[in-house]
Amino acid sequence: MDIKKNLGIKIRSIRRAKGYTQEKLAELVGIEPPSLSYIETGKFSPSVETLQKLADVLNVGVWEFYYFDTLSNGQMIEELTAAMVRNENLTKIFYNLFKSLEYK
Repeated sequence: MDIKKNLGIKIRSIRRAKGYTQEKLAELVGIEPPSLSYIETGKFSPSVETLQKLADVLNVGVWEFYYFDTLSNGQMIEELTAAMVRNENLTKIFYNLFKSLEYK
């Protein structure tokens, strides 16, 4: 896994979803547009400060830039089931969440 490339792809995806051009986002973050382009293509890694500014402007948590994997429904069910089998408290938390969201 190429973390720099995946990070860049994720930043670009969020930027586009929020309706920003590279030029506008770079301006708001305080970096040059070519720098943002290099980040989005995985050529450069952003500093921690730049990453935080990107998250602030895009109104997302920094962690969202690092959420690369998308799991299928089946994979999510398998992971959740395994976690609940290992941890009774987690089972109770999921159950309570489920009940609170359940439509009547």
